[in-house]
Amino acid sequence: MPVYDYECAECGAFELVRRIVERNENAACPQCGATARRVVIGAPSLSGDAGGALDESAGSYGMRHSGSCLCCR
Repeated sequence: MPVYDYECAECGAFELVRRIVERNENAACPQCGATARRVVIGAPSLSGDAGGALDESAGSYGMRHSGSCLCCR
């Protein structure tokens, strides 16, 4: 399972191993039990597009199909 970053207003940052479907749900801080929100950090664009815009063929995760994969045949 993936590890996600959360931020407690009282205690600071912590990590949790969660299922993907639970990633955006608030989490309880392991130290004080307060509600903490997930920290989302944008990754830099590697496409060369300064605006970071995805082309229309990009999927929801920004992945592009090369035409050689099984789903493009």
